[in-house]
Amino acid sequence: MKKNEKNICAVTHAMSIIGGKWKIVVISNLVNKGTLRYKELERAIPEVTPKMLVKVLKELEEEKLIVRTVFAEVPPRVEYSITPLGLSLNNLILEINKWGEYHLASRSEKPLTAERKTCLS
Repeated sequence: MKKNEKNICAVTHAMSIIGGKWKIVVISNLVNKGTLRYKELERAIPEVTPKMLVKVLKELEEEKLIVRTVFAEVPPRVEYSITPLGLSLNNLILEINKWGEYHLASRSEKPLTAERKTCLS
């Protein structure tokens, strides 16, 4: 247990782990598409920079939400997959998506269309 974890609010703790622009999107892709290589993740999330994707993957791996598997091949092959702990976030992600759609609709935005696809696919 880290020094200040004893007195931390659970919401603050959770957001320190899954907060940010890309973590939920990466987790969602691994939940929905299964094990992916780095380039497949990069193609699935074209808006993220390579530097940020590497950072997010390292952080998710440190928190044991994903597993990075390196294969001893030439050229080296690396795959990322979701852990049971990461999979436990799926219902939360679906609820966040539902709320996001509700919020967009309440702001008189267009409903979900091909132009504005869900980031959970």
